[in-house]
Amino acid sequence: MSGERTHRTSYTVDVAAPAGVVYGLIADTTQWPLFMPPSLHVERLDFDGTLDRFHMWVTANGAVRSWLSRRTLDAQSRRIDFRQETPAAPALSMGGTWTVDSRGPERSRLTLVHEFAVAADRPGDADWVRRATDTNSRAELAQLKETAERWKRLDELLLTFEDEVRIKGPAELVYDFLHGVADWPGRVPHVLRLDVTEDVPGVQLVSTDTLAADGSTHTTESVRVCFPYAGRIVYKQTKTPILFAAHTGEWAVTPDETGTTVVSRHSVLLREEAVEHVLGRGADTDRARAYVREALGRTSTTTLNLAKQHAESAIRTL
Repeated sequence: MSGERTHRTSYTVDVAAPAGVVYGLIADTTQWPLFMPPSLHVERLDFDGTLDRFHMWVTANGAVRSWLSRRTLDAQSRRIDFRQETPAAPALSMGGTWTVDSRGPERSRLTLVHEFAVAADRPGDADWVRRATDTNSRAELAQLKETAERWKRLDELLLTFEDEVRIKGPAELVYDFLHGVADWPGRVPHVLRLDVTEDVPGVQLVSTDTLAADGSTHTTESVRVCFPYAGRIVYKQTKTPILFAAHTGEWAVTPDETGTTVVSRHSVLLREEAVEHVLGRGADTDRARAYVREALGRTSTTTLNLAKQHAESAIRTL
């Protein structure tokens, strides 16, 4: 193609963690939303241990973008090559490599390289992609470094759980309630304020004031990606309570012959340094895990039961 040239960026960070730990964090794309701030959701399409193909949603220069990517993993050399199959505009092509080099038993060096091109090498488009790449790469490497260096305690800081409600009503009505977050203030008791915009169909930007059990109010911001035909809504909080380093979740609505099962799933990466600040002197990660499980489980179950009431009431009315 005439007029295009390849732009290259490279970023490196030294990490006080074994190379295998660092490689493990970048190898599993499904966990990226917890470990990489710009990553919102990864929908894995194919994976055989070497070839990884997925659809991902990220923030880029303040906007939500998505694309299809393909990766080739080489665990022995700790190298991952990637290329976007359908680059997000204005990129015409985008690819690169992750490499992890061992610098000792518990030290490593992580390098991320991007190569991209824009149509006709337009300076404005090239600057946009370079700015997004620079901002996101620095944020990713900083969070990966912080997370990897806590590798001995990482299992204590990560928790995933779910709550489930059985509904004698159609999945469409359940999904309608969960999708219609603009109507939640006044319907969901812990939601005091909620603003939602959906400039891209199926991608909701949500700002929420939530009432906690102790009477305090928390302001959060989230991006929700909606899959109506699959009965799923996945989300990531982009502005979290102080106790969370990251929080992702999913609403999953599954119909069967006799009704509907709806599940709320949460994955949380705790911010270790905030535990005592939030829960008091002497509080540890066990207490923080129990606190988060109870708080999120309570609000999720409340919302699930309201979705149940919405669906079953509509059926009785009909």
